[in-house]
Amino acid sequence: MTAPRPYAAVAGLLTAGALLAGCTSPAAVGDTSPSGALTRTLREGERPKAPDLGGTTLDGRTVRLSDYRGKVVLVTAWASWCGPCVAEAPELEKVQRTWAHRGVRILGLNNDAEGGDGLAFQKRHRLGFPSLHDPRGRLGLRLPRGLVNPQALPYTIVVDPAGKVAASQIGAVTEADVAKAVTPLLDRPRPERSGAKASAG
Repeated sequence: MTAPRPYAAVAGLLTAGALLAGCTSPAAVGDTSPSGALTRTLREGERPKAPDLGGTTLDGRTVRLSDYRGKVVLVTAWASWCGPCVAEAPELEKVQRTWAHRGVRILGLNNDAEGGDGLAFQKRHRLGFPSLHDPRGRLGLRLPRGLVNPQALPYTIVVDPAGKVAASQIGAVTEADVAKAVTPLLDRPRPERSGAKASAG
């Protein structure tokens, strides 16, 4: 595991004393969400644009976050050596099994030094979603500041159908957490893709 990188700007925004389970015991961002939802939710007009994270997945595919525009996307950072990530894995499997038909997708950011370790973890826990191999954690550093601590795993952001960050959490999430965060996004009308035409009946 590489040494933690300085990230003072994020650290200054974290709420002192509020700790969530994580591989580096990060402090949580101030809670502005309803009880039981993800740690932080953002109103529609306050949501920052999510960076177009992309690269090569653990199984050799090329994937970008923008491939999922129009969907609600759970971006989750994890590693096979992270205890809370192991505990979170069954919950993510529930999310992909329960919510895929509603238009929810998961994109992982895998921080394992060796991609083979991450791929074995995915197979062992039946995680069918793609994970970008990010051994140095550089993709996490591209996220808007103050939402998560990219040095601490796991963490999650929820991207709305317009490609903006709607919620975030430092530490493991449960399927119930995800359900409360994504349901309002799914119940809203989705933006139409430019040039899209109604299919003939």
